[in-house]
Amino acid sequence: MKSGAGWLACAPVAIRERFLDEIGEGGHCALPFLFEFWALPHQIAPEGDWRAWVVMGGRGAGKTRAGAEWVRAEVEGPRPLDSGRARRVALVGETYDQVRDVMVMGESGIIACSPPDRRPIWKASERKLVWPNGAEAQAYSAHDPEGLRGPQFDAAWADELAKWGRGEATWDMLQFALRRGERPRACVTTTPRNVGVLKRLLAAPSTVLTHAPTEANRANLAQSFLTEVRARYAGTRLGRQELDGVLLADAEGALWTTAMLEQARVETVPDLDRVVVALDPAVSAGAAADECGIIVAGACTQGPPQDWCAYVLADCTVQGVGPLGWARAAIAAMERFGAARLVAEVNQGGQLVEEVLRQVDPLLPFRAVRASRGKAARAEPVAALYEQGRVRHVAGLDLLEEQMCLMTARGYEGPGSPDRVDALVWALHELVIAPSRRILRPRLRML
Repeated sequence: MKSGAGWLACAPVAIRERFLDEIGEGGHCALPFLFEFWALPHQIAPEGDWRAWVVMGGRGAGKTRAGAEWVRAEVEGPRPLDSGRARRVALVGETYDQVRDVMVMGESGIIACSPPDRRPIWKASERKLVWPNGAEAQAYSAHDPEGLRGPQFDAAWADELAKWGRGEATWDMLQFALRRGERPRACVTTTPRNVGVLKRLLAAPSTVLTHAPTEANRANLAQSFLTEVRARYAGTRLGRQELDGVLLADAEGALWTTAMLEQARVETVPDLDRVVVALDPAVSAGAAADECGIIVAGACTQGPPQDWCAYVLADCTVQGVGPLGWARAAIAAMERFGAARLVAEVNQGGQLVEEVLRQVDPLLPFRAVRASRGKAARAEPVAALYEQGRVRHVAGLDLLEEQMCLMTARGYEGPGSPDRVDALVWALHELVIAPSRRILRPRLRML
């Protein structure tokens, strides 16, 4: 859905000129301040009886402008001195300085967005905005949740909730303060982070969400910025969070965490002594079928086994392609990375898995593996390699990493089956764990 500005930009020249002529001089003066005309879909508050509206997006997605314009819409009336829906507003940021510098006086802040005849005045000594119609907005810091004890509001704008140091306490105090007027409510603008206060807010039935990646607002961002961040962070979990605006949650007690995987990130890969492709075949086909996990990994195996380091090189997982489809995809991954062997789990497909693979390549170097323990038990030794800093990840593994952060000792807590993780486990078992055991067991017997 195009905004008014998007529609006008795409219209023929004659229609654009007619539109501008018809709105007259007054319309030309007012148009820059009619946010509904310029706004992107995620910047418009949803309809309905909600308590909190969360605008969640990537860096530069226009979240601050959305919050500032929502405050304007709440406090302004039809004419400059007319009252709006809200008279008392709380502006809550991580610090007082950030409230002032970003929410109030920033390039996308309240003052910059307001037309001259409705522009509020910032009273620095009181940390307060005052509008010509008498409405007021008070600044609060998330470092001082007790500051919200006592006052009452009919609207609130909370910026970057996910990075508040005392997020839970501040949000709780704000909820008690939102008790003025007929329908007090809050707008929350934030880049997502895996924090409890944000997850609980999103789970509340009275919360509505709009979302957009950084790219949605590219018309208002420097091209050099987009080029740089795409090149550096595309395909990483950090990029999924900071650019795509996706909330990446770690399950409680997860074997892998976001922090662990960020520490495993590398930009370059050394010469590897061995590369393998691991396959977790799907037994069904079609759009609703499980994914067929295909992971490529390699290892440096010089020196004693405790010094070996593995590198996860690619996630070539496919879905809905049928047996010949996943067989071709796995063998194509071998050829692309020069893999020495293909390892495939055969618990469900049995002999059929190898037969299908050999239809594509009769001379395929292949090893069948069969799971004798549950997924979580198989994954724990591999997770230990990550804890020891012995596994590295290249960019582009975000979907695999999302599954990893939902794997716990109790099992997988995400939707469907963790086919990517299963393939990863078999790859690292083949490269590091099994060879290490073959070398170390004779030494242990001698001792």
